[in-house]
Amino acid sequence: MELRDYIRILRQSWVLIVLLTLFGVAAGAVFSILQTPMYSSSAKVFVSTSNGGTIGEMAQGNTYTQQRVKTYADLTTTPIVLLPVIADLQLDMTSDELAREVTAVTLPDTTLIEITVTDENAALTAEVATAVSESLTNVVSAIETTGANAEDTGEDGAPAEASPVRLTLVQHASVPQKPVSPNVMLNIVLGGLIGLALGVGAAVLRETLDTRIRNERDIEQVTDAPVIGGIVFDPKAKDRPLIVHADPHSPRAESFRALRTNLQFLDAGRPDRSFVVTSSIESEGKSTTAANLAIALADAGARVLLVDADLRRPKVASYLGIEGAVGLTDLLIGRAELQDVIQPWGRSQMYVLPAGRVPPNPSELLGSQVMAETVKELNRAFDVVLFDAPPLLPVTDAAVLSRAAGGAILVVAVGRAHKGQVKGAFSVLENVDANVSGIVLTMLPMKGPDAYGYGRYGYGYGYGYGYAPKEEPKQETAAGA
Repeated sequence: MELRDYIRILRQSWVLIVLLTLFGVAAGAVFSILQTPMYSSSAKVFVSTSNGGTIGEMAQGNTYTQQRVKTYADLTTTPIVLLPVIADLQLDMTSDELAREVTAVTLPDTTLIEITVTDENAALTAEVATAVSESLTNVVSAIETTGANAEDTGEDGAPAEASPVRLTLVQHASVPQKPVSPNVMLNIVLGGLIGLALGVGAAVLRETLDTRIRNERDIEQVTDAPVIGGIVFDPKAKDRPLIVHADPHSPRAESFRALRTNLQFLDAGRPDRSFVVTSSIESEGKSTTAANLAIALADAGARVLLVDADLRRPKVASYLGIEGAVGLTDLLIGRAELQDVIQPWGRSQMYVLPAGRVPPNPSELLGSQVMAETVKELNRAFDVVLFDAPPLLPVTDAAVLSRAAGGAILVVAVGRAHKGQVKGAFSVLENVDANVSGIVLTMLPMKGPDAYGYGRYGYGYGYGYGYAPKEEPKQETAAGA
């Protein structure tokens, strides 16, 4: 994916990202509230060594002291240091439990040992830190002294030697006023960052797993067929399917007029101008697209015939408000003549051929030689012939009819059709060597990252593909009639 794809994902899923970020912030705040406040207090012990007065002796003593400091720091958490503290302060814990609250570190480039105690009792931390420091000085003094005590003598009868190392408590621990944990602000920030990362990850994952067609870029990943139009979404489409006739100034009506203009450039070398309007699955708007496109073409002065070739679920007659009991089925089985089943519609040169009665063998009728001859006859009689055919994936009607008509217009509903379904539709057409003239995207959103592009598909005034502005003023009256 490119950068603009990620930007589109962020715009499309900003609600999810914001919600997860707020959830992370709330989780960090709740975590901080549930945590027991912990206090910390520190004391410092200075380690020194008695040495001679010469420079060499002083350097040797300083090196010796630095080597011993780390040993004394490790000695701090041993029972020999902590047990006296427990006894003196009458603490209700073992040496191991106290050791988990005590840390001793050597300060860099010094002979100082910092002893820190962390506990939920602020006053106790100061007492324990000071007591541990004092206990450490006593233990080191006893360990470093040769012999059991000052009155003992060595093996040769000499008195015990005093320790050359001396520990001095130079900083007593003070009672802390503020807890060191939990760090509320840090937890909230971390929670927000984690929530933000989860939100972005979930948005990208959802986009990756979502195979629905969202925009023209998704179509480009499936096929090289051109997108010749985009029809904006209209929540009232079921109530007013013939938008070009009902509301000629609406953005959706302009979309069909732009599609009409683009259709004039399709298959320019083909003498006949018949197209099968179909889709991969049902409910993608193919019937309303065919009907509105036919009205738009007729308003521009073309002699148009709209044929309801959906012999399974015909809808054109009900959309246009005409009688549909007799139609294409009767023509194909020889029960009626062409002039008897074609009906004029409106005040323009638009004619309609209804489906007629639903036959038991629609595919056979549409793929028959009679149908092929009928298509040729219709091409001679009309400037443009539009066949409203069933979806490609459930049945083969549209595929066989597309080969006879010479071209197919595939209607793809944004947010409903999946990439696999569109690929399947193209595979069906390729299997019968049918020509795909173009793709029409329907149900395009008016807002958001996948919003309908006004200039891209021709909506506006003079910015579409091959837009012919001189035609429109003449036809607005006819379209509204």
